[in-house]
Amino acid sequence: MHFDNLTLPEVVLITPKKFGDNRGYFSETFRADLFEEKIGAFQFVQDNQSLSTEAGTVRGLHFQLQPRAQGKLVRCIAGAIQDVAVDIRKGSPTYGRYVKAELSADNGCQLWVPPGFAHGFCTLEPNSILYYKVTDYYSPEHDRGLLWNDPEIGIQWPVMPERAVLSARDEVQPRLADLETNFIY
Repeated sequence: MHFDNLTLPEVVLITPKKFGDNRGYFSETFRADLFEEKIGAFQFVQDNQSLSTEAGTVRGLHFQLQPRAQGKLVRCIAGAIQDVAVDIRKGSPTYGRYVKAELSADNGCQLWVPPGFAHGFCTLEPNSILYYKVTDYYSPEHDRGLLWNDPEIGIQWPVMPERAVLSARDEVQPRLADLETNFIY
């Protein structure tokens, strides 16, 4: 596995090795010992999976407040997505900045999104399936979001805003200037 810190160094792109032949391939997608060595000691407690049927579907930007904050290890097991992480830690020198990475079934890459970052994605292909591990259980009372197209953040999404497929909840999330967060850098 190869671990690359992105421009927000806490967010890490993980590229597993693929060993292939005429039958297909084999890939080790997670090893706790390597994850702890390269990123830190996190325990994953829940796995999630989502299907987005249309290309241009945007989900996010989501996070959970402390003490139920979640780190996420995200991978795309069918189709392709543009994955995004936004720093929402008050006092951070990179507060409000984002990184993005393309995750696909073909490239096998994964993105580590630590607690203190909002997470979202846009599907690049129809019938894209996201599979991710989280470090805390889902907690509706701690669940929050950030407006996906907040101009202050300026995420360059691969879909025009009027063509994005969104949930009613994601259409009305607060902007960064109005964000309720308890993450301190």
